[in-house]
Amino acid sequence: MSQRLISHSPDLKRLQDDGYEVEIKDSYLVLNHIPYVNANRAVAYGTLVSTLALSGDVTARPDTHVVTFVGEVPCDHEGSALTQILNSSGRQELLPGLAIDHTFSSKPAAGYADYYEKMTTYVAILASAAQAINPNATATTFRVIEDNDEEAVFRYRDTASSRAGIGAIAAKLRVGKIAIVGMGGTGSYILDLVAKTPVAEIHLFDGDRFLSHNAFRAPGAASMDDLRAQPTKAAYYQQQYDRMRRGIVAHETNVDIDNVELLRDMDFVFLALDDGAAKKMLVERLEEFEVPFIDVGMGLYQAEGSLAGLARVTTSTPQQRDHIRKRNRIPFEASGADNEYAQNIQIADMNALNAALAVVKWKKLLGFYSDLDNEHFAVYQVDGNSLINEDRP
Repeated sequence: MSQRLISHSPDLKRLQDDGYEVEIKDSYLVLNHIPYVNANRAVAYGTLVSTLALSGDVTARPDTHVVTFVGEVPCDHEGSALTQILNSSGRQELLPGLAIDHTFSSKPAAGYADYYEKMTTYVAILASAAQAINPNATATTFRVIEDNDEEAVFRYRDTASSRAGIGAIAAKLRVGKIAIVGMGGTGSYILDLVAKTPVAEIHLFDGDRFLSHNAFRAPGAASMDDLRAQPTKAAYYQQQYDRMRRGIVAHETNVDIDNVELLRDMDFVFLALDDGAAKKMLVERLEEFEVPFIDVGMGLYQAEGSLAGLARVTTSTPQQRDHIRKRNRIPFEASGADNEYAQNIQIADMNALNAALAVVKWKKLLGFYSDLDNEHFAVYQVDGNSLINEDRP
């Protein structure tokens, strides 16, 4: 993917053709072997790093004039720091294996037209000082940089993480296999959120058909053709999210005793189904498999002309499981479609909130978010706008 991005972007291709050592690491543009002068008036070589603004697989106009640098404090040929560009210093990890030391700022009035202009401007500032000491110092080595970018999860690069400077934190979400059991309202929003993380594989389990009522509590907008085709929910969502990323695996079946073994190799499982009996079996087997999981649930009801109720998130990890039965944290009785007297009210915003609470907790377990409370049971109450955390290990 790195070489494709370079070949499709005239500014990056020009850098490469001019002999610069160009690399693409996630959503960062990296120029290696940049000559500069250190405080001892010696010529050294560092690395310039810039975030990338992209439009699909082509660069867009740079959205910031700032670059970062790997190396010592750069100086002029007399050994004085280049304070005209030096904005701040301090070690910062952008990605695993990519840490920078300084931030530079040199802003032209009209901004930079492209990445060629941006990067060569900074190269010229650094290299001119080095060439005053060693005229042969150059950043254009024409060295071939091997493209080590394995087939990426995303079909286009995640520039959101690089723009926010959280690439190293986002890398904590690079786990192997996630399963979502039940692709109804909450399950589909769980997918929408997890699909935007670098999880290698997301397995979807649901054999029910995607119908009109599902479209009104699902992310995105289903077309009339989608509804007429009546695909399974798993197949429908696989097709939708395959446009963004690889690794979405559709299992057009519900999980039962005959195929529950498919969950044994998962790194994490989200349970988003109403069938209490099926859920009891799943909980028991996931505990046996020592697989961590989160179960979600909603209970909305009509009250004096409006809706009230709650959204629940129950977490189970190998370190904390006994709260599920001791405190009845997951209902195993018939509900929703299994109970002909149940209203089973589903509203898209509550589905989305329930999903968001579950995904935030999953990210806490992986260290993406700070987790001071370490709760394994949380309930959001609609009418009081309250969130209650309980069941800490």
